[in-house]
Amino acid sequence: MSLSRRDIENIAHLARLGLSDAEVPVYAESLNRIIALVGELDHAATEGVLPMSHPLPGLTQRLRADEVTESDQRELYQRNAAQVMAGLYLVPKVIE
Repeated sequence: MSLSRRDIENIAHLARLGLSDAEVPVYAESLNRIIALVGELDHAATEGVLPMSHPLPGLTQRLRADEVTESDQRELYQRNAAQVMAGLYLVPKVIE
């Protein structure tokens, strides 16, 4: 996959970056190299590799038990909402 000039301009717009005409090819090359590197990871041999629970050897994550600790209070919370329909909160549109 190769990013075009238009792709770079769209990405810059979304990131609110002001790129000059000279910067667009530089960004295109950099992003294309990053995408190629990520694509190479598809070919990494991962058969037989066990997932790690912690990046440091001998350590594990302390996890709490997955237990329900609170009751469903949706009706209580929705009584405070300005508008509710079919169990969903209705909010004003903010993006055009």
